[in-house]
Amino acid sequence: MWVDYKKTPNLISAQMWKDLLEGEGLPTMIIPEGNILDWAEDAAFRVMVPKGREHVADEILRKL
Repeated sequence: MWVDYKKTPNLISAQMWKDLLEGEGLPTMIIPEGNILDWAEDAAFRVMVPKGREHVADEILRKL
C-alpha cells in the first residue's frame, strides 16, 4: 500500500524527489494527479512512499 507524501507541480520536480528518496534506500513511486493518461512534463504529480514509512522520508529530508 502506498500513501501520498508530496505533491509536485511537474514531472522534473517529482523525479528529483524520487531520486533523492530512492538514493537513501526508500522505495518511491510517482504518478500524475488525476488520470494516469495525463503523464506529461507539465502535469502535477504525486510522490508516494510505502504506508508506514513516511517517518523515514521525513528523516531523510531532515538530514538535508
